[in-house]
Amino acid sequence: MTGRIILGCVAGLLLAIAPASAQEWEPPRLANGVPDINGMWNNVGSSHVPLEVPDDLAGKTLTEDERLELFTARSDRAKAAQWEGHENSRGVGAYANYWFDWYWREPVAGEAPALIIDPPIGKRPAFTERARDSVQYYRDHLHDQAANMEAGDRCLSRGVFGMMMPTAYNNGKLIVQTEDHILIHSEMIHNARIIPIDSGPHVSDKITQWEGDPRGYWEGNTLVVESTNFKAVGNMRAPGSRAPQHTGRRMVERFTFVDDETLN
Repeated sequence: MTGRIILGCVAGLLLAIAPASAQEWEPPRLANGVPDINGMWNNVGSSHVPLEVPDDLAGKTLTEDERLELFTARSDRAKAAQWEGHENSRGVGAYANYWFDWYWREPVAGEAPALIIDPPIGKRPAFTERARDSVQYYRDHLHDQAANMEAGDRCLSRGVFGMMMPTAYNNGKLIVQTEDHILIHSEMIHNARIIPIDSGPHVSDKITQWEGDPRGYWEGNTLVVESTNFKAVGNMRAPGSRAPQHTGRRMVERFTFVDDETLN
């Protein structure tokens, strides 16, 4: 099975955005009755959606046509930007945009003007002073030692956020499912999250991991994954930024099988 993952954020947590039609559709199921989500998925369809609601749209309600117009304009600007300064095939740059997954994907209207849907203003909560100082420190001292570099740049881990949110390329997610475990294997850095299902409490808080200690369970057609015991990392990829990862983080993800090709 191949399909897409549509993402939303609730104050930094991944959230399912399920349309009403999801209540009428019946997914394929494993022998124990839970939805069968085995297959190759990707979330490149969300790459045209900004993380936060743009300031000029704050407080406004957009129709589906208006959202599509917004995302199309955003996509067109990004595609055009690669030629600025290179009209005569001169100059030096990094990847051209046509190497990126989003370049070849037409925007879809989505269900919100930004990935963040809660709080309703569509903005990230402000960083604490400590977090701002930490981010600035790692910017100023990025190359002082290897440990200061963002973990994804070192190909160690992009963390759960970096792994699950849309990125420039390598958006594939292979899901391998049994009745008691689900594996999510990311094309980027080849991270593999092994999620036990209905397996009891988390491990001791003395044991920490790059992507935390996940535990999953089913609520109807929705897979709920709760992760704790994150490894403390000074510079970890986060949506729209790079920030510290703390051991006290608790993350809840919800994956709802909407139709043959869509996980929300």
